[in-house]
Amino acid sequence: MRGRLITVEGGEGVGKTTNLNYIRDLIEKSGKIVRSTREPGGTPLGERIRELLLDPAEQGMAADCELLLMFAARAEHLDKLICPALAAGEWVLCDRFTDATYAYQGGGRGLSKQRIIELEQMVQGDLRPDLTLLLDVPVEIGLKRAGERSRPDRFEQEAYDFFERVRAAYLERAAAEPGRFRIIDASQPLAAVQAQIREALAPLLQAGAAA
Repeated sequence: MRGRLITVEGGEGVGKTTNLNYIRDLIEKSGKIVRSTREPGGTPLGERIRELLLDPAEQGMAADCELLLMFAARAEHLDKLICPALAAGEWVLCDRFTDATYAYQGGGRGLSKQRIIELEQMVQGDLRPDLTLLLDVPVEIGLKRAGERSRPDRFEQEAYDFFERVRAAYLERAAAEPGRFRIIDASQPLAAVQAQIREALAPLLQAGAAA
């Protein structure tokens, strides 16, 4: 029995960390074995690539280099963690996945969507998330929250318009794939956000693992 891949997406300051822990608890309480991971990262090599991608000292990185590094980390992640876990019947909960590439490198950087599609097919084949929870807040709210956390990384130092494009790209993808995406209004109080998450997860948890 194949496990399920659940991804959590969103821009800066949407509350992914808090809600990822909540989602993991919901899955575990339903009796599933779940692996929590993140992108870029998730493996020793992926985490080293993540350090490069987020390092403010690499501010001048070419957009194509950034895109290829994202998919390089993803290829390792799929090979070493995601695919083996799914094959073993485990559920995988991933903090961002390929939708983030369409949002950040496609929407934010303005790279060709077709180029991303080709890399996605090469690296993932037919593998796509079973459910994607898009935590959505207006950009000004998300950036204010993110600014209160810690020193900004390379992406967080981008201009306001970059994040508007990222958000627009996320919402465009959600509109194009309503069967996979659930948009969560993350500007609400935490209890209301988590009520939306519970409702979005319930059908998948009740259905169990896919054959």
